[in-house]
Amino acid sequence: MTTEIRRLPVPPRPRVPRTLAIGLLVTAVVVAAHIVAWRATDVSFGALAEGWRGMADFLAEAIPPDLSWGVLEPSLSAALVTLWIGLLGTTLSVPFSLVLALLAARGTAPSGSVYQAARSVLSFLRAVPDVVFALVFVTAVGLGPFPGVLALVCHNVGVMGKLWAEALEDADPGPAQALRSAGAGRVQVAVHALLPTVAPQLAGLLLYRFDVNVRSSLVLGLVGAGGIGFLINQSIRLFKFDEMLTHILMVVVLIVLVDRLSATVRRRLT
Repeated sequence: MTTEIRRLPVPPRPRVPRTLAIGLLVTAVVVAAHIVAWRATDVSFGALAEGWRGMADFLAEAIPPDLSWGVLEPSLSAALVTLWIGLLGTTLSVPFSLVLALLAARGTAPSGSVYQAARSVLSFLRAVPDVVFALVFVTAVGLGPFPGVLALVCHNVGVMGKLWAEALEDADPGPAQALRSAGAGRVQVAVHALLPTVAPQLAGLLLYRFDVNVRSSLVLGLVGAGGIGFLINQSIRLFKFDEMLTHILMVVVLIVLVDRLSATVRRRLT
């Protein structure tokens, strides 16, 4: 009796998984981009270490801050102006953001061309920095808080409109489909189904943008758009670094208060 020996096929060599190869390629591209960016931006920690004396002299002139009432009073007043700029820049942009968001969401846009046009407008407003808008409006209406409000409105419409449009697209389609099956139009579906469904998300995003706009209004003051940023810029130009530190501390207090307030409201909405 003879036994027949069966030859089993040799398994092929395991190939490198495609996901691993893609991951290695992406890692190599990211590392190469960081190397190019490092060289293009002249990053040098040695130069930073050599400049410690200048930073020490700067801090020595700024500390302690000037806490006299003659400095605190205008600092507090300017901080409130910064808060009002951020508030108006946020609230005045709401109607424009809502309209563009409805036109830039796939479920509420009347047509594809309107959808693309609204997306293009939002991209433009979002791409132009608020500082550039502030410089344009300063030349148009002069120095002061008003150009800062206009700059924040323009930039915030682009950012908030995009965020709201994405929230509308991610909404639960059930109520909207029910209204469409009943013969409701696009406006009726948006008003009675989509907006009530995403109202907490829209309010949360609005509060987040208010927090960001208060911080941005500080930077706008550096280019003449009023607020406490203008006082910081003025103190630096006059080499009054102790007053500058006072204004910065006032900004820290303002930002912390706004952040706590917006976080509390967002928690209640969720």
